[in-house]
Amino acid sequence: MSSSPPLTSLAKAGGCAAKYPAARLETLLAGIVPPEASDLLVGLDPADDAAVYRLDDERAIVFTVDFFPPLVDDPRTFGAIAATNALNDVFAMGGAPLLALSIAAFPEELPSEMLGEILDGAREAVQATGAILAGGHTIRDDEPKYGLAVVGTVHPAGIWPKSGARPGDALFLTKRLGTGIVLQAQREGRAPAGALDAAIAGMLVSARAAAAALRPFAPNAVTDVTGFGLLGHAYEMASRSGVRIELDADAMPALPSARELAEEGVRTGGDRRNRDYGGPHVESTASEAEEILAFDPQTAGGLLVSLPADKGAVLKATFASGGLDVFPVGRVVDGAGVSLAGFVSG
Repeated sequence: MSSSPPLTSLAKAGGCAAKYPAARLETLLAGIVPPEASDLLVGLDPADDAAVYRLDDERAIVFTVDFFPPLVDDPRTFGAIAATNALNDVFAMGGAPLLALSIAAFPEELPSEMLGEILDGAREAVQATGAILAGGHTIRDDEPKYGLAVVGTVHPAGIWPKSGARPGDALFLTKRLGTGIVLQAQREGRAPAGALDAAIAGMLVSARAAAAALRPFAPNAVTDVTGFGLLGHAYEMASRSGVRIELDADAMPALPSARELAEEGVRTGGDRRNRDYGGPHVESTASEAEEILAFDPQTAGGLLVSLPADKGAVLKATFASGGLDVFPVGRVVDGAGVSLAGFVSG
């Protein structure tokens, strides 16, 4: 494999920064009218992190698909991150993954050993969640891409939509921000020592443990923060819930060096697309660096959780006792849109 080009050199954009622009996607999906189906509990109206279909009073299936070009050069790590990112959509709906199928596109010139490493990394990530990687489909493409279609289960009464946030809720985030910034700085040769390793370690953390710790709290709304950035996903939660979300700019958790790199102006192409989407609905008194961090596209990002504020202290204690990260980042109030400002969050 030593003679093969680095994986990232074959990609125009890596990870969730390669997502189709959210504003254009919203227009595209608006033209798709879903059929009447009483058992389709979550579909396109409104869209969420995954589709949910009820089988009976006790069982529903969760289905999602996610794939993207390489964001790191190590094949096994790329496969594991891509798999983790796709599996997290099921956890964000309150479900548990059962079965996954690979979706892959590879140049024929890449050595089969490299492709095997990608698949092995994905298989290990899938198995770590208790699910099975059972097959998939691969096509030829000049730009490598990899991801999963995932099927899981959830109780029909236990779905976590992104549309249930209520005034009086507190907002929490289960991972640090800045993967896009760090990866872009690495491509530009500006990332400090250790920054990429910390970003990779964060992306490899499954949402499984966080979802398990969260489940007893019956959150009102949950979504995972990925390609549209914290502000884009917060805007989706706010608009679909009919509320206003206030984010604490000072409380946003950042990966090592991510805030400093943002202060230097490092940003991905996804930053502009995310501003086009969420920007018109965001009021900000934050610094430019804080805005870069909040608009930064994340890959395998954390869960954004909305639940009654009086549950916040116990939630933090529960996560701490399990060695899990959870960060208070804001609150839900009456109104519309999103604000990014400095205040003391609960």
